[in-house]
Amino acid sequence: MKFEPTMLRAYLVGGSQDTHHAPAELLTKTEEALQAGITAFQYREKGSSNLSADQRLKLAQQLRELTRHYRVPFFIDDDEELALAVGADGVHVGQKDQRIEQVIQRAQGKLMIGYSCNRPAQIEKANQLAAVDYIGSGPVFPTQSKADADPALGLSRLALLNRLSEQPVVAIGGITADNIAATLATGVAGAAVISMVFQSDDISQTVHQMLTASSQS
Repeated sequence: MKFEPTMLRAYLVGGSQDTHHAPAELLTKTEEALQAGITAFQYREKGSSNLSADQRLKLAQQLRELTRHYRVPFFIDDDEELALAVGADGVHVGQKDQRIEQVIQRAQGKLMIGYSCNRPAQIEKANQLAAVDYIGSGPVFPTQSKADADPALGLSRLALLNRLSEQPVVAIGGITADNIAATLATGVAGAAVISMVFQSDDISQTVHQMLTASSQS
């Protein structure tokens, strides 16, 4: 699958920790979001997860099948070996994760590559890496979904990072129905969410809100 910036419009991120540590619930809610039209899904299992390596592999395989059925790109967070093993479309690398150069060496030409950048210097480095397809920037707003999250960027800083980046940027962190329009107004290619979807009482309606906001930005 070839990377397209439109994949970032309504980007869902999650793991079992986002669904009460219940893989079955993750699968059910992810499929509902896929049916509603999310444009990409990233499997991110936190280090505090109680899943064994075998359970994580099985869940990744099940998510791969779901995303393939709905023809939605499937990314795995910080584990290019798992991504390659299950035939994922891409891998996302954080600043605190493995060195981006190592991931590029292993995954270039095989996986799409996303890279977290929250500072101008990090964006400048990413601009020199032709193998990086997109940038993830955040948290834009305070978030409870990631205990070790950096301080919130705010919209003006997000807009600055987007202007500096030569790759399309997807915003993440604390994005809600109330602030998604303002987030997208910074010029980013899309919004990535966790709680907004997985804690929603109506996932289909929430995804529709995301897609509507994206089409109006």
